[in-house]
Amino acid sequence: MREALASEGLSGGLPSLHVSVIRRRKVVRLAFTGPRAPDASWYASHGKLPQLLSRVANATVHAYVYEPTTQEEVIAYGNGRRVGGDRVVYDEVELSTPMEEMDEAAFAYMRSRWPLGHLAYVFGLKREELVGLPWVSSSAVLALDAPDAEERLEVLLPSPQAKLLASDAA
Repeated sequence: MREALASEGLSGGLPSLHVSVIRRRKVVRLAFTGPRAPDASWYASHGKLPQLLSRVANATVHAYVYEPTTQEEVIAYGNGRRVGGDRVVYDEVELSTPMEEMDEAAFAYMRSRWPLGHLAYVFGLKREELVGLPWVSSSAVLALDAPDAEERLEVLLPSPQAKLLASDAA
């Protein structure tokens, strides 16, 4: 993790890591938090951590940006490379029906086709569950340089993933 952050231009002490888990769907959300943490849009142009995780874990890693008033974007990484993604800027959405005439069901359907709605579908979740990941009960903010970081990660994640993140943080 330190290597990924340094290559992105973030040096010095590590920000904390907010880890959220939905075990039944094997979904893990990682986000940097704290005074040294980047804002949401940073994740769209800084992909070293998901690239590294996709290569080391031999899995597809999805990075997403969710700015509730302006945009959402999902970027997929596989085998250490960017392999796809999609972005919606809310002000640029072309509506076939004016917003004033659209009912809640039509609006929900439209949002389900946007990047976060599609990603939620891929994981077998509702869009609201994906957006609400930071507030699930299996969620914690961890100081990556804390001596008990690995133990705290193991409470949230299966052991191999916890060891991967903890060893990379050191």
